[in-house]
Amino acid sequence: MVNRLVPFASCSYADREQLRHNLSVLSTGNVVIVHTLADEIVHLLPERALYWPRKNLLVIADIHFGKAAAFRAQAIPVPHGTTAENLDLLDTLIAQHRVDHIVFLGDFLHAKTGRSPATLAGLQRWRTLHADLRLTLVRGNHDLHAGDPPAALQIEVVDEPWCIDGFAFCHHPDAIVGSYVLAGHVHPVYRLKTGSDTLRLPCFLIGPSRAILPSFGAFTGGYAVQPDASERVFVSAGTSVFPIPQTRLRERTRL
Repeated sequence: MVNRLVPFASCSYADREQLRHNLSVLSTGNVVIVHTLADEIVHLLPERALYWPRKNLLVIADIHFGKAAAFRAQAIPVPHGTTAENLDLLDTLIAQHRVDHIVFLGDFLHAKTGRSPATLAGLQRWRTLHADLRLTLVRGNHDLHAGDPPAALQIEVVDEPWCIDGFAFCHHPDAIVGSYVLAGHVHPVYRLKTGSDTLRLPCFLIGPSRAILPSFGAFTGGYAVQPDASERVFVSAGTSVFPIPQTRLRERTRL
């Protein structure tokens, strides 16, 4: 399916309203928001990832491999297959975009108890298929407990902030003087409410000095954010990303 790129700065109010009211604008392909952060063009992808085309770089937050296995290790029944689902989605993005480098914004492995043989074997098979791909992990709080990925996965592991040009790649969304922060940790979702119906959708929270990415993982949950006046919300809904109009954000703030 061909992506439909929507430049946010030049996106008309009518187009934004169409995206807000109609979540099935799929006849022209995926809707991807093109935004400028730190004077760089980036793509906000409906698969809950960010793509930096100048660097052929894909940014992934909070993938939490092995979380379901960690739950099962505690005798909590949860579905199998989340590792394969995450890896399949990565494959989709690699096929859709020119990707030379993936940066994981922390929480690559969920817990030590999640390092099951099946999870690690699945990761190793995927890595073998993408041996030429550069992978970097910026350590998050879960990584400190789960430990670094196995060396065989050939992932460069760094501490935050990890900077490239004007961006600081972090797990925690703390301000970094002189850099624009790309972070995760929060697992942001936004509540869309119409009458008695409420829908929680993963979102990008974009501010003047930082962007918080939605959680990429298939089994991670989310935290409902309340943006301030300087922040914008871009919701991921299936195969589309669309902005929440400022008027709606102001209405929510007054509630």
